[in-house]
Amino acid sequence: MFAVMKTGGKQYRVQSGDTLRVEKLAADAGEKVQFNEILMLGGDKVVVGAPLIDGAAVQAEVVDQIKGEKVINFVKRRRKHSSKRTKGHRQKLTLVRVTEILESGADKSGIKAAIGAGSVAGVAVAAAAPKKAATPKAEMKAEAPKAAAAGADDLKLLSGVGPALEKKLIEAGVTSFAQIAAWTDADVEEFGEKLSFKGRIEREGWIEQAKELASK
Repeated sequence: MFAVMKTGGKQYRVQSGDTLRVEKLAADAGEKVQFNEILMLGGDKVVVGAPLIDGAAVQAEVVDQIKGEKVINFVKRRRKHSSKRTKGHRQKLTLVRVTEILESGADKSGIKAAIGAGSVAGVAVAAAAPKKAATPKAEMKAEAPKAAAAGADDLKLLSGVGPALEKKLIEAGVTSFAQIAAWTDADVEEFGEKLSFKGRIEREGWIEQAKELASK
């Protein structure tokens, strides 16, 4: 008995025991999957779907997730800048072994449907998978700038400081005008290097502005 099934936009003629490569499925090695899009069943009696055969399915075991042969794409543009570009690609595939062909009762088999990893359903399956919890260290690192910013002065009042630079200052531990007002020449040089802002601190007059803002 054989079946003609459809998966990944392609059709395959399969028999029990066949091993084939299909477009990548959202399944791990060792899992059993069921292909429900059956176009034809053959054997003693041929059944053709319209377009699919209700209740028919092909069950298979996932052997491995593999990659196809490398395909080289070379593009050359002769005009203008005469550019060349070479790109290689290896298609992601799933190796499966057909275990059984069902003529009916596929909806009651209890085997999960074979879903393409790139399909909307496949992405939803991947998103539903449990994610690794963030470590306490990572959580503390993420919360540190927020906590610092909660009680910080509005550093954007300084000349030349926007939201991005304010964030950098807070991450560097600078949260108040009083801190900047107390900077020494060594501090100015240090933060100029850290912020890739060398010389601008003096030009913008941050220390004088910070002293004035801190006294308000």
